[in-house]
Amino acid sequence: MSTQTPSRPHRNFYGRLKGKTLKQSQKAYLDEDLAALSPGAVDWDANPERTPLDTEARFGGKPVWLEVGFGGGEHMVHQAATNPDVGIIGAEPYINGVAMLLGKIRRAGVSNLAVYPGDARDLMDVLPEASISRAFLLYPDPWPKKRHHRRRFVTQEHLEPLARVLKPRAIFRVATDIPDYVRQTLEEVPRAGFEWLAEDPTHWRAPWGDWLSTRYEQKALREGRVPHYLTFRRAD
Repeated sequence: MSTQTPSRPHRNFYGRLKGKTLKQSQKAYLDEDLAALSPGAVDWDANPERTPLDTEARFGGKPVWLEVGFGGGEHMVHQAATNPDVGIIGAEPYINGVAMLLGKIRRAGVSNLAVYPGDARDLMDVLPEASISRAFLLYPDPWPKKRHHRRRFVTQEHLEPLARVLKPRAIFRVATDIPDYVRQTLEEVPRAGFEWLAEDPTHWRAPWGDWLSTRYEQKALREGRVPHYLTFRRAD
């Protein structure tokens, strides 16, 4: 059996890591709360062997959900409060969004969350195979220029590792207000081993029953864009 340490892949990252200067309260959230909410050793410096996370121990054997790019965290906290029998891991490299999430966690008093402030690809490296029961991709960066479409999450670079960590028949939800992102999602996600669960237009025009509209969605609605709610199921 080989004991060779995995080589760190070259991964370009194109999104923002930081925005406006953080408020003192947000800095305090990061200093005081973030470490305790870690899902475990994810970063390559901390886990060069890419040892899988112990999600069973982290959440006491609860089913585990994953939110990729949680933005300001309102949906993630809503789901955690609504589903106390589930553990939810969120990945978000934008530190201002992480700070906003931590403030919401404090105010909501939820404890069934873990937060990784980095690239979801690094997190998926160390999630155990078939460990995630549900995943969310909500209003991801649209990268509207055609030459940038390869940067979108709905490419095989991201979808193949996502499929690996999802359990058979796990649900994957995608919300976007960008028509071309819908097109690419419907082309690429089935290629990665998912079935689109839609029988009529209401299944992508109406939000999910447990949906909490995010600030990104509210902006889209104000600007006249139409949200799409796409539900996929991982193959057996």
